Amino acid sequence: MKTWALGMILTLLLLPHIHGTAENSRAGCRTVANDLVYIIDGSSSVGVADFDMAKQWLINVTGNFAVGPRHTQVAIVQYSDTPRLEVPLGQHRNSRELIRAIQAIGYLGGSTRTGRALKFAIEHVFPSSGRAGTAQHRIAVVVTDGKSQDDVVDAALEARAQGIVVFAVGVGSEASGPELAALANRPSSTYVLHAEDYATIGCVQDAMQQKLCEESVCPIQTSSFPPNERGFELLSSMKIDQKAPKVQGSLVSEVAYLLSPGLDLTESTRAVFPQGLPPSYVFVATLRLKAPANRAALDLWRIRSKDGSTQTAVTLDGRDKSVIFTTTSSVRQEQCVLFNDRGIQRLFDGSWHQLKLLLKPRRITCFLDDVLIEEQLLEEAMPIYVSGWTQVAKVTKPETTVAVEIQKLRLYCNPEQSDKETACEIYSAVRLQFTTRCNLSYLEF
Repeated sequence: MKTWALGMILTLLLLPHIHGTAENSRAGCRTVANDLVYIIDGSSSVGVADFDMAKQWLINVTGNFAVGPRHTQVAIVQYSDTPRLEVPLGQHRNSRELIRAIQAIGYLGGSTRTGRALKFAIEHVFPSSGRAGTAQHRIAVVVTDGKSQDDVVDAALEARAQGIVVFAVGVGSEASGPELAALANRPSSTYVLHAEDYATIGCVQDAMQQKLCEESVCPIQTSSFPPNERGFELLSSMKIDQKAPKVQGSLVSEVAYLLSPGLDLTESTRAVFPQGLPPSYVFVATLRLKAPANRAALDLWRIRSKDGSTQTAVTLDGRDKSVIFTTTSSVRQEQCVLFNDRGIQRLFDGSWHQLKLLLKPRRITCFLDDVLIEEQLLEEAMPIYVSGWTQVAKVTKPETTVAVEIQKLRLYCNPEQSDKETACEIYSAVRLQFTTRCNLSYLEF
């Protein structure tokens, strides 16, 4: 059976378990309240076979969301000379109904008037939402294989003025790069995707799903993060920068925070991760474990539900010099991945280190000081409960804060940020092998 079909079946099976009361509900990409409008090219340059591939791509991408009035509502506009509303927004209450409606769409043929189609969606489709402004995100995905025969700039400006986020997906060599950039939100590196042809459009499926999830779940960070990067700055959201005293970090130019048993670093998960976690992210921590912390077992970061079950955790076990990642599972209560390679043992030597975990839907990769430690497989994860608590640097029992020095603690929602987040603040790593990748100003002591 094809991967997309397995994904759709899994989504349909999980839907009854995703719902719940506001006090005890799961949150994540599947459960967000989006108004999502696909605007697909049905001009003569596409052809029936390629149009069918485009429809299948819509089904595959949408499989990441729970479809229904409480979650993602989907509309589809096909366009050529004129736009035609194929699937009204909010008409279908589940994924089964939506799939049947997409499969039934007939091919138009004609010229390519992308600007008119986007304007139609802005003026007629998005306003038809029955949620009276309760949709958390309004997103348009424009798929085209050629240059528009009308102007797209005015429609794109109007979309942005109304808070509608526009992604542009170009298919084939005739899709104009400058026009796609004009259609989409900025930066183009985030909001423009390109496929070689419709036969290979599936190659941008994962990227489209991840970008839609980032848009739905992750806030843009304005301080300390790279420009326009989405994620979670845990030093501030966990109030570490307010509660803990400052100490010198790994370099003279760096500030760190000294945690102590007297601090309670516990916050409501709904306040820190109100829409849950994306399916892929990069966890980065720059820290120093000195005695006795480097001989203890502590959860550097964990999310627990109201009943105390672990939703997500990064555990540093100084007893056997290992790192354990815990997350949810669709087949059992939780799943754990152990990293105990010799390379990870340096984390407990009393020096500054950067721990980085690259999480993707079915695998996790561990790095220490930008050196690959190990990659392991994961089972399908469930969205987390946001009705519990998020904590930092806690032993399991009793819930006491462990004395740790922390310089950086953040989640990047874009998995590509893993390659950009080097260990440049770790002096030993810079000296050994990373000088060419790092800003040499870090070496000023």
